[in-house]
Amino acid sequence: MTEKLAHPACARQTIGEKKPMKHSIAFTLAAALWGSAQAATYQAVVPEKSSITFAYKQMGVAMDGKFKKFNAQLSLDTAKADKTKGSIDIDLASIDTGSSEADQEVVGKSWFNVAAHPKASFVLKTLKPAGANAYEAIGQLTIKGQTRDLVAPIKLSPQGQLTGSFVLKRADFGIGEGMWAKFDVVANEITVNFNLNLK
Repeated sequence: MTEKLAHPACARQTIGEKKPMKHSIAFTLAAALWGSAQAATYQAVVPEKSSITFAYKQMGVAMDGKFKKFNAQLSLDTAKADKTKGSIDIDLASIDTGSSEADQEVVGKSWFNVAAHPKASFVLKTLKPAGANAYEAIGQLTIKGQTRDLVAPIKLSPQGQLTGSFVLKRADFGIGEGMWAKFDVVANEITVNFNLNLK
């Protein structure tokens, strides 16, 4: 009869051994749910919930503006980010600098030359994972017939909001020629910010 009784210490050890198993199951389940939640597919951009803005300095003073019309295409599966394809075409005539006089100036030949080059385009080649919900967008930017390679860091929220920014040098694209070619009035660096709502 005595031999059939388990020692109290052994009983405690047996009970304790069940806890790691419960924890393991819970962890595995949580990891599976997290993984499935992270994987997502997007096939379009919602323009009315998206924006493309820019910032620069004029005579040392911070200025900003936006483009009111653009067309964006995107096919993204986060499980296969490197296969992502997309493009953005910006209607340069839709620029809004906050000044109607400036708006008329920048669409002219010295700046965007909209008559000859009505659109700026970015073609995405691939997305490179760069951390949790973070990527590097690798592609080519074309403005005024000039094409340059571009790498932009971006973030993709679980709600499908893609945000990012990059700095371009206007001289690389001939934006601001003649008397505007110097950078004493308008700086060479322009920061472009994009906020795209995906679905």
